[in-house]
Amino acid sequence: MKELIKELTEAYGPSGREDSVRDTLKCMVEPYADEIDVDKMGNLIVRKEGPGKKIMVAAHMDELGLMVTFIDENGFLRFSNIGGISPYILLGERVVFHNGVKGTIGCEKLDNIKDLKLSKMYIDIGFSDKKEAEGKVKIGDVAVYQRSFSDLGGRILAKALDDRVGCAVLVQTLKELEKPANDIYFVFTVQEEVGVRGARTSAYKINPDLGLAVDVTRTGDTPESETMAVSLGKGPTVKVKDTLIITHPKVKKLMVDTAEKNNISYQLEVLERGGTDSGAIHLTREGVPSGVMSIPCRYIHTPSEMVDFGDVQEGVKLLKNILHKKVT
Repeated sequence: MKELIKELTEAYGPSGREDSVRDTLKCMVEPYADEIDVDKMGNLIVRKEGPGKKIMVAAHMDELGLMVTFIDENGFLRFSNIGGISPYILLGERVVFHNGVKGTIGCEKLDNIKDLKLSKMYIDIGFSDKKEAEGKVKIGDVAVYQRSFSDLGGRILAKALDDRVGCAVLVQTLKELEKPANDIYFVFTVQEEVGVRGARTSAYKINPDLGLAVDVTRTGDTPESETMAVSLGKGPTVKVKDTLIITHPKVKKLMVDTAEKNNISYQLEVLERGGTDSGAIHLTREGVPSGVMSIPCRYIHTPSEMVDFGDVQEGVKLLKNILHKKVT
């Protein structure tokens, strides 16, 4: 499964430009799917037929990006963020565009680092004038972090674990799910990082009886971190609340009961800032009972996100057992 995560995290796929990572996922799931569809927004919808209620399980395949807004006379690229990116983690970072053009991020002279803003920063792709740069990159092109996957043994370090690790959990669960008790729709959504957009439209199309998002969540286990009762290595989390959802009691009970019955490690999660695709799913049509299973992740929205591989494995086990239970 680590190879699966490696391939997904190293794929290119910023919000609104998910074609490459979607093609990678489509190849992975085709042998195990009963139906595959790509909707008008670009969501990949994979059905595993069963006799029971419709369950939608969503993981977003988009990642953060930097969109070119201006190319100056010396070939430097100004940019805007796609998703929540802090300027403080960008300095010196390497980025890559879809066509393979690479660059690094610099900034104007500052009297105080506290004055650092995205508007003071630029991408240097190694050209000395505007015409050369325009031959390689256009206004509106999007760069992503250029970072490779690192296997640390029990833990994994990579860019875009938010939420390619969730996508990997869905793929692995689909592989292992033989005869589901419910009608399962695995949805790899677009544009989550810019407003849970893909989940909104795909949930409307599917009209599920129950919704689950699989995403990452923050932790409280690093030095002087914000207080949060989530740590790496203690299992996936059952979300209680975040900015966009209060988990439906029925769904929370289903997840907790399943974990306890099958001796699966889990943690309860209250996320004070942030949300997932479930925020859109549960407000679809007349409402959908929804919840979230999260993989604890350090350094979210940086080029070096970290998860515990044991949490990922337990996440697959929990999701598979949930989907094997007949939903009433």
